[in-house]
Amino acid sequence: MTNLGPGRPRLEQRRRHGQTPRAEILDAAGELFTTKGYANTSTRAVADAVGIRQASLYHHFAAKDDILDALLAETVAGPLEFAEWLADSPAPAAVRLYALALFDVRQLCAARWNLGALYLLPELRTERFAAFRLRRDELRGHYEELARLVLADLGAALGAEVLPFRLVETVINIRSDEGAAPEYAEHTIPEAVLRVLGAEGGVRAEAVALLESLAGPRA
Repeated sequence: MTNLGPGRPRLEQRRRHGQTPRAEILDAAGELFTTKGYANTSTRAVADAVGIRQASLYHHFAAKDDILDALLAETVAGPLEFAEWLADSPAPAAVRLYALALFDVRQLCAARWNLGALYLLPELRTERFAAFRLRRDELRGHYEELARLVLADLGAALGAEVLPFRLVETVINIRSDEGAAPEYAEHTIPEAVLRVLGAEGGVRAEAVALLESLAGPRA
């Protein structure tokens, strides 16, 4: 057994992704919540999947909903940070919107588990997850603001600005249906984001260059 600290021996050698016990717990929970269901997964099952004692899990997370909250937070943290950087960019709105969609699609596809599928859990409507809902609404707001700017540049009426965020999140359903992240998503979905607003495509190279030029988020 590997020692995790006083009184917390590991039942077996590491078998999960992650450099820390906390990361391993999140990896195991991400798999179980998305394959077995959140309600059907106990903290004991998560601990067993990591190879630690249940008491060791509680050293990192006080309850199962804390694990879920941490997983959900991971899905919006990167895109929201990137969106905040884009707000100060002088690049055209269409380029910024494409870059945000591309960044978001890439991270949704690259995630080991399809965590976005957890957005539909009824538990997320409770007060416990109000902070996550607020963060997700902030990200949605960035999408809609950029979309409004694109529509203004085109002289088009408002209304379609709500669609880009929803289009990006189609990756979640595609992964659920196909069982894997589709290779075509990072090309077709950002293009569709612009087309649904009536904007011309052809900005991918500029969007990728913008993404790669920013020191914070990773392209």
